[in-house]
Amino acid sequence: MKILSTLILLLCLISAGAKNKRPNIIWIFTDDHSYQTIGAYGGRLQSLNPTPNIDQLAAEGIRFDKCYVENSICAPSRAALLTGKMSHMNGKFTNTKKHPFNHDQQQFQKILRKNGYETAMIGKIHLDGDMQGFNYWEVLIGQGSYVNPTLLSENGKKQYEGYTTDIITDKSIDWLENKRNKDKPFMMMLHHKAPHRPWVPKREHMTMYEDISIPEPANLFDDYATRTTAAHGQEMSILKDMNLDRDLKMKELEKEWFKKGGIDDRFDERRKQYANLNLSDEELARLKYQIYMKDYLRCIWSVDENIGRVMAYLKESGLDDNTIVMYSSDQGFYMGEHGWFDKRFMYEESFRTPLIVRWPGQAKAGSVNKDLIQNIDFAETFLDIAGAPIPDDMQGKSIVPIIKGKTPKDWRKSLYYHYYEYPGAHAVRRHEGVANKQYKLIRFYGEDVKGGEEWELYNLKKDPSEMNNIYSNSKIQGVIKEMKAELKRLKEQYKVQ
Repeated sequence: MKILSTLILLLCLISAGAKNKRPNIIWIFTDDHSYQTIGAYGGRLQSLNPTPNIDQLAAEGIRFDKCYVENSICAPSRAALLTGKMSHMNGKFTNTKKHPFNHDQQQFQKILRKNGYETAMIGKIHLDGDMQGFNYWEVLIGQGSYVNPTLLSENGKKQYEGYTTDIITDKSIDWLENKRNKDKPFMMMLHHKAPHRPWVPKREHMTMYEDISIPEPANLFDDYATRTTAAHGQEMSILKDMNLDRDLKMKELEKEWFKKGGIDDRFDERRKQYANLNLSDEELARLKYQIYMKDYLRCIWSVDENIGRVMAYLKESGLDDNTIVMYSSDQGFYMGEHGWFDKRFMYEESFRTPLIVRWPGQAKAGSVNKDLIQNIDFAETFLDIAGAPIPDDMQGKSIVPIIKGKTPKDWRKSLYYHYYEYPGAHAVRRHEGVANKQYKLIRFYGEDVKGGEEWELYNLKKDPSEMNNIYSNSKIQGVIKEMKAELKRLKEQYKVQ
């Protein structure tokens, strides 16, 4: 009887120990994936069922409806992810080499590793130089390519044959299965190139959506009537700035690298079909929108399929119950809203990014949260999950309590944003701003705006598409005063010079 009691006690202790094991983390990150093209977020594209596996993550976890970035552009967003700091603090203001990323600075993965976690970074990071703080890393060089990519690791460069989304997933599963120390919890960052421009789908997906018409946004032909210089002067128009060769593959492709791996021939039929265009501007805009959206969604389909592969592996290997899976993108993207593609602006489609968290036993299945989250919160969240110390100089806050359904009483009520890259691609003027759940105030500044400074204000509850700039409305001067005061407060809080 005594032996039986001892065995029962041992089993209980083993079971309790298993439950108290620090959780593993898989962070799946895409490039330019809009919340508008995720089925779980609803909207005009939901009927297309574009992301069944991502939707399943949301069904099994929590979907965040108000997750935002602090600077809507690739490299700065990734710097914020690693450091928990805004661009002016981590030094990565733009995508350009003018503002290199200092890998020697504090980053969350370095702290995780010191606190007993195995760490891996696989895929796109878009930060030049060797990665630090990872037990294993293999990353795309710069933007990378969709087919036959070259990856950089501590052993140098190596080219692989195949479709990049598949390759990144293959390498991630291989690390989980064969390369990590299985006696330690792990944090793996699985970063896809897709669906970044120039939207080259996998060959097997080229006929998806072929016989349907993608629903258009109501403001595809926005005239920016109430907006300032920035909206009128941008260069991200689907009609004017989305080119027919590299973007849409409707003419002879100019880039030699497009022809590598047989990318070129999959668009032959398209070029033959549209060789002699004679369309009005409206017809051309609509045609370009359809081609753009279908290629974009085809790239997303590959991402979603590979997320399904990762989830299947976790289940088969018995890792799923103690592994947190988080899905997000480096920023949002315009799916024709305002007639645009790309990102950069503080307007909602660019500023907002998807965030879905599956955490068995902690995140309530199918739940939705509407607290204001920002990408400076991610590093702190990873550290909190791991029980590792969070440095005082990180600028975000852990969202672990929110994931568990308990929003702190002092949680933020507003967000600060700042975009710096002008002059630059797409000619989006420099701007900063503040947003809460009802209003958004944006200040455009610099020599290329009228008077050196222009303001826009939006009532997000009455005007969620941000079509009507009400800054000049004499009846809301009190709101403007309050928002400017909040902008000043946030700049002081975040030490913006």
